[in-house]
Amino acid sequence: MSEALFARLPFWARTSLWLGVGLMCIWSLFPIYWMVVSSLRTPQDLFLPPDLIPKRIDWKFENYTTLLELTDYAQQFKNSVVVALAVVVITLLLSIVIAYTVTRYRVPGKSIIVGSMLYAYMFPPLLLAIPMLSIFARMGLADNLLAVVLAHCTLTLPLGVWLFWGFFKGMPFDLEEAAMVDGCTRLGAFIRVVLPLSLPGIVTVAIFAFLLSWTDYVFSFVLVSSDSNKTLPVGLASILGTFDARWGELMAGATLIAAPLFVIFAFLSRYFIQGLAAGAVKG
Repeated sequence: MSEALFARLPFWARTSLWLGVGLMCIWSLFPIYWMVVSSLRTPQDLFLPPDLIPKRIDWKFENYTTLLELTDYAQQFKNSVVVALAVVVITLLLSIVIAYTVTRYRVPGKSIIVGSMLYAYMFPPLLLAIPMLSIFARMGLADNLLAVVLAHCTLTLPLGVWLFWGFFKGMPFDLEEAAMVDGCTRLGAFIRVVLPLSLPGIVTVAIFAFLLSWTDYVFSFVLVSSDSNKTLPVGLASILGTFDARWGELMAGATLIAAPLFVIFAFLSRYFIQGLAAGAVKG
């Protein structure tokens, strides 16, 4: 809604709109606030009647230090970074190539190809993880981070192709032709013209791929069994015992997992929103 249109609304409508936005923000941000605050409570306060504002803050960060002592957090963090970055790189490379090919070349049934890729989201991850485990075991990739990377790409690649397809489809081919007239090759025109104009889409797909891979639990839990190959969500869940619920350490671990995502969205949220809007409209 534009500012001019918003200013024409009656006072009660503007007030209702702001109230609705405020309630939505509280609904969305309260779980994050409670997670961070709970990670800073003392172990004793976690089992007292909850209060919105903690009376005592554990400035020694006991929950965080206990978490690092109980789990192999450094190795799990390394595994998560390796898997997430590999998923981002593979998703970007393949989705850009596939989307550019189906929009710039005559590919029979290209609309069906792009549309059918989204059918992967019709199935829950657990339903896909079980047959993938059998396939990867036959390939010799059992308990291997490469299997997790390939599994994540089955979900990130379809959306990447769909978004880039929208970008390339709405981008005039005249721009590339002008670059080729000036002496660029087809590849040079693609690198110098198409990719810079697709920056919002690249950032959007990269964030989506990183977010899915970084927070995934199902695929990592099913495809990886050894402690040395566990990612952060699986390693964090392993400290939740049957009779011992270490909520302070769980909240601290969840905060550490979410922290990189907050940083990414703080710096790249503008490109992410532009990429989603442009990809959806142009497609």
